[in-house]
Amino acid sequence: MIDLANQEKKSIIWTIVAPIVVVLLLFLWFQAVFQSFVIEGISMTPNLQSGQVILVNKAAYWFGSPQRGDIVVFHSRTLQRAVIHRIVAMPNETVEVKGGKVYINGSPTPLDEPYAHGDSASYGPEKVAAGEYFILGDNRNNTAMEMVAAGDIIGKAWLSIWPLGKFGLAPNYSLEVE
Repeated sequence: MIDLANQEKKSIIWTIVAPIVVVLLLFLWFQAVFQSFVIEGISMTPNLQSGQVILVNKAAYWFGSPQRGDIVVFHSRTLQRAVIHRIVAMPNETVEVKGGKVYINGSPTPLDEPYAHGDSASYGPEKVAAGEYFILGDNRNNTAMEMVAAGDIIGKAWLSIWPLGKFGLAPNYSLEVE
């Protein structure tokens, strides 16, 4: 004989528990894949502003490598905190920054960087080691420049979520070296 009262109890419990389990699993997945990051300072102006909040896609490089022009959040060994900058040179390339312009592998033509502003940054030439990337802020008059190990990259800037007037995709670029 079927116990209808017991089946109704199980149905009611499942109706309550199932949505909670689904929400919990979605929350855990979201935490594993995305992280919010508050921009501090002016090294990425005018593209990203101090106080702006972005979502960082931590899964962006699980199946691929960072690319030139990507805005990444990384653990800066120099500053001992998470920082946001743009990748401008790839592993095994030689990078030089003169007057805020980036030159790759001794090319006489600077990297075409429509997002970059300022002209006071200088660096190198220096070879980027295998497994590292050279990063630089968009505001070349006020930026840190450093080599970043691939393992120190937290993720790729994906979506600006605050303030609402800045809501939208992060200004990542795909850049080619001539």
